[in-house]
Amino acid sequence: MQRIIILGNAGSGKSTLARRLGTYLVLPVIHLDMLFWEAGWKEPEAEVFRDRVRAAISGEKWICEGNYARRTFDLRLPRADLVIWLDTPRLVCAGRVALRSAFQRNRADLPVGCREKLDAEFLAFLRYVWNFDRQSRPRIEIERQKQVPLVPVVRLRGNRQISSFITSLR
Repeated sequence: MQRIIILGNAGSGKSTLARRLGTYLVLPVIHLDMLFWEAGWKEPEAEVFRDRVRAAISGEKWICEGNYARRTFDLRLPRADLVIWLDTPRLVCAGRVALRSAFQRNRADLPVGCREKLDAEFLAFLRYVWNFDRQSRPRIEIERQKQVPLVPVVRLRGNRQISSFITSLR
């Protein structure tokens, strides 16, 4: 495994798992939110984002966390050795998103000038998180299967399965 894609809901633990795997496997970690968002939560032009992703995954080894299925799967999936789906329950995801937004910590997986906060946009985002498994996950999975149906997929639910998976890599 030299090129791993981690998918899942916001608050599912994608960034945390990517950092853990990156340390364990000595692979560089790519946080797609870092490439997508600009200061003040501004979206880049589509081709600017795709160019950033293309450059980031140009190496032979990486772990890439984030969904952005329709925007980047055609770039990332053909190069992937493994896809990891985090199947974290939505209540856990929503709770994590609420906590990190309430405490407004700087996050290593977000660019400078992008802090989560409790506001009207937060409520819309929380609705997205709550409905992810019903609305977004099926669309992401359809895109994944269209691109590379034969790339192995590992589904992990909870810290125990994540720890067992990492231990199994020994």
